[in-house]
Amino acid sequence: MLDFIEGIICETEKDHIIISTNGIGFRVFTPNPYVFKIEEKTKVYLYNHVREEEYSLYGFKTKEERELFLKLIDVKGLGPKIALPILAGGNVNGIVDAIDRENILYLQKFPKVGEKLARQIILDLKGKLVSKEDTGAVNTELLEVLESLGYKKSDVSKIVKEVKSETIEEQVKEALKLLVR
Repeated sequence: MLDFIEGIICETEKDHIIISTNGIGFRVFTPNPYVFKIEEKTKVYLYNHVREEEYSLYGFKTKEERELFLKLIDVKGLGPKIALPILAGGNVNGIVDAIDRENILYLQKFPKVGEKLARQIILDLKGKLVSKEDTGAVNTELLEVLESLGYKKSDVSKIVKEVKSETIEEQVKEALKLLVR
């Protein structure tokens, strides 16, 4: 599986970019192709979509954007062609916030997302997403350690803002104290 590609942006179209690396041009569908500058070397985080008669690459400027895309396409009835416009029309933090607050109207503003699909998104993803704002300056390593210990992402995201320690060992100890109180 491909994780990312680094190369020069050759073209931007309304729904994709062409990125050239080692003499090969890759067509990569992306939420907002115009955030990439032509002739600029860049890194694009990828998702490989493979189906019986289709092989497509989807690309994202950040890992957070890709992670939200992956969560969205796991929702029943929501594939890449619906998830991409959701990311194009909103930002990661806004979408996560709308899901956590059960804001059906916000989700319905995206193309092909009606009330039924908006409710399904909330049902499947509420409490399972963490935005950058939720984690503040604490690194993702702390989140991963606490999740590997069996704590829920929603519980962890509530306390990480309170962690003030500098080393990962101290952060884990402090976070565990906060989780058990």
